[in-house]
Amino acid sequence: MDTQSIQAYLREHKLDGWLLYDFQGLNPIALRMIGRECAMLTRRWFYLIPAEGSAVALVHKIEEHQFKGLPGRLKTFTSWQSMEKGLKDMLKGRVRIAMEYSPRCAIPYISRIDAGTAELVRAAGASIISSADMVQYFTSRWTDSELATHKTAARNLVEIVRLSFAEIALRVGAGESIDEFGLQELIVHKYEEMNMFSEHRPIVAVNENSGNPHYSPSEAVTKPITKGDLVLLDIWAKLKGSSTIYADVTWVGYVGDSVPERYREIFEVVSGARDEALHFIQQSCREGRVLHGWEVDDVARNHIAKTGYGPFFIHRTGHSIGYQDHYTGVNMDNLESRDERELIEGVGFSIEPGIYLKEFGVRSEINVYVGKGEALCTTEPQKEVIAILQ
Repeated sequence: MDTQSIQAYLREHKLDGWLLYDFQGLNPIALRMIGRECAMLTRRWFYLIPAEGSAVALVHKIEEHQFKGLPGRLKTFTSWQSMEKGLKDMLKGRVRIAMEYSPRCAIPYISRIDAGTAELVRAAGASIISSADMVQYFTSRWTDSELATHKTAARNLVEIVRLSFAEIALRVGAGESIDEFGLQELIVHKYEEMNMFSEHRPIVAVNENSGNPHYSPSEAVTKPITKGDLVLLDIWAKLKGSSTIYADVTWVGYVGDSVPERYREIFEVVSGARDEALHFIQQSCREGRVLHGWEVDDVARNHIAKTGYGPFFIHRTGHSIGYQDHYTGVNMDNLESRDERELIEGVGFSIEPGIYLKEFGVRSEINVYVGKGEALCTTEPQKEVIAILQ
């Protein structure tokens, strides 16, 4: 936590302070900022970084030891009355306070304080300003070394996709059986072999299951993979370590030696939306134009809508990527929410439009990193549906 940089940001944006608050993990952003993600904290706590002066923590007496080492002063409370007085003292004379609040919960990833706590802060005389832009600036930008870990993860994931399709070809060609869950297990094992980690298991979806964007097989619920099937693989993982960045890709393949026209048609619409969104971002970066997440979503969504498949694109175009696969930066979204945050230098995210029909679904996912005056596609884009038995 770079307190001096945070204070400079606060002054530049005419904010009187950034008030971090959490109760039992409600605000993982606050925990991450003070480096206490793994601490056993069972009581409410506040940590104020003022625009001027020293930071101050207000914590329960029995958990005082958990906050030793933080920059600034440490104050304690025991009763709710002393907590409210301490909060009021912290905020005295401070009017515009940033917190993890999003008006109308427009950005759920940021909306982390409860209504009652907001009432307490306002009762102390402060106005609450969304910290959405601050959170992105101080938690979601990648360093050069983190970008390097992401690129390695991206290469590994595409290799795993190709190995997975090759395994299908080998099994089906030999007349052996393989199902969604078995292929999912193979992918998880490949993560381990490549020293990678993922918080969740990958998506392996066949035929109508690929029409469900968040389908995931299990040992009890799985479909066989046979000749003539469409297979969608959505896999995400990062290198093991404390400062590594996820990569996230989705590819589709057909278990045959010639891809049916219907699958090619839908893939061309989806990949066209993907590529148009990427081109829009890259051109905007080259021209130095300020770009917002909702604008990127509109570009991809309009492309699909023009083909008549608009109602079948049922999720946002892309999500922030960081230490977690879905992170705290800007999302490419004007559907589930309207993300008005800017695409700033250092952020990374996915572009993953999809069309989901009753019989099958197609999604194509790439990752993008915003550099200085440029936007890099960091994952290999799929150019056509893979004919797995070709």
